Amino acid sequence: MDAERWVPWIREADVLLVDGGDATYLCHWMRESGLADLLPSLPDTVWVGVSAGSMVMTPRIGAYFAEWPSAPDDRTLGVVDFSIFPHLDAFPQNTMADAERWAADIGVPAYAIDEQTAIKVVDGSVEVVSEGQWKKCGS
Repeated sequence: MDAERWVPWIREADVLLVDGGDATYLCHWMRESGLADLLPSLPDTVWVGVSAGSMVMTPRIGAYFAEWPSAPDDRTLGVVDFSIFPHLDAFPQNTMADAERWAADIGVPAYAIDEQTAIKVVDGSVEVVSEGQWKKCGS
């Protein structure tokens, strides 16, 4: 779809809801489409990311989550300065021990969050909103 068609829709939106998948694949298409470049011009638009939709906003997702074969590495958009380990305890391979091993290699502060947890970022201020389990890992 041509940018002339979708950019006005994005500019008029109050909220962008971005679901999951592979964060490196999503990052690639956000850059390729021009959406990544458009984001800084949308200071009043709320981004609601689910799974990879959240992870794409971080600086890195780690090799643990980089599954797209064409991804050059695990870097993502870096809109926030922390990384996210989602779906804590939702899958057998997403335990707190797995999250802590992942965080040890990520190189930035990181949050392991379950399905009952969200991370709210406003003007650089980070707030964890949770009725579940989460942990901040790293510095």
